[in-house]
Amino acid sequence: MRVLGLILAGGKSDRLWPLTKVRASAAVPVFGKYRAIDFTLSNMVNSGIRKVGILTQYNPRSLMDHLGSGKEWDLDRKSGGLFILQPYVGPNREVWYRGTADAIFQNMTILRRGEEDHVLIGSGDHIYKMIYRDLFNYHLKKGADITLVVKELDETYNLSEYGIVQLDDDMRVVEIEEKPAHPKGNIAFLGVYFMNKELLKELLYATVPQGKYDLLLDIVIPNLDRLKVYAYRFDGYWRNVKKGIKEYYRINMDILKKEVRDELFYRNGKVYTKLKDLPPPKFTTTAVVENSLIADGSIVSGTVRNSVIFRNVRIKVGAVVENSIIMENTVVEEGAVLRNVILDKNCIVREGRVIEGDTELPVFEKRAVL
Repeated sequence: MRVLGLILAGGKSDRLWPLTKVRASAAVPVFGKYRAIDFTLSNMVNSGIRKVGILTQYNPRSLMDHLGSGKEWDLDRKSGGLFILQPYVGPNREVWYRGTADAIFQNMTILRRGEEDHVLIGSGDHIYKMIYRDLFNYHLKKGADITLVVKELDETYNLSEYGIVQLDDDMRVVEIEEKPAHPKGNIAFLGVYFMNKELLKELLYATVPQGKYDLLLDIVIPNLDRLKVYAYRFDGYWRNVKKGIKEYYRINMDILKKEVRDELFYRNGKVYTKLKDLPPPKFTTTAVVENSLIADGSIVSGTVRNSVIFRNVRIKVGAVVENSIIMENTVVEEGAVLRNVILDKNCIVREGRVIEGDTELPVFEKRAVL
């Protein structure tokens, strides 16, 4: 399968503020030592895609540092490989991407020069595990022009925040409502497109120069009657990090469930990430740890329950951490108590300090001495 992978990773996501104050939403840390983009990128690599373009623009430094040359994903190669596609100043060019279609249009060179027949477009801030070969085979079987990945969402999702899809009996898309106030159903588009490369080029040339810049709103939806747009149903775990701090908290708490861990990390290939040369976590004789994820380099001497502890964290004697997310290089000193808290990198929680939120509104603290 000759497929070009494109990952949309330029989002600012004001709803994730202040987590996105210093990083793109695709670079937000999750699960102790991963970044959100690791999942879509690993899905592509596990599916045999060997040429991937990352379309980014907002606060790209930490994302670029994480991706590097693509070595961890076996994308540091002579043929294909990893391409970081940022906006730049040039003749007749805008500096910023004005939408998802415009971002691809401004990087038309990667489409023109490649030998791939199809293009897979995904988002860098979605957490899920999927082998795209099945999507590829489905697309060919249906004779589709465009195939969209969809999922039936349950009551834990706010349906008005998603594109709701109406299908006929053959799984052909007949209508898409983008973030409707009163959704007609619960089948949502997951932001994954699969299409013929030449068709994508034709649609971009016909649309973007006319001042229409969004891939879904300006290209897919207006062409539902003219093109054969089909839906591919995905039934696994899927969450969108950029939906807000509450959603980010939920995603990290979900990894403490065995069924979610099994699906994300033990099925359909590995999840690759940038490694750091750190020792395994250490637990002293005073440590109490229950149902928690503790990453490399951390030393736990206190009590940790139902929490995600990132790399190189120190939780000292007498400290209590419950239902919390503690990011890299943080120190929780003696006697401190943290419940329903998200701490960004490089925080220091002073001795005896108590910080408490709740599951509906977890407390977020940025890099500081608390």
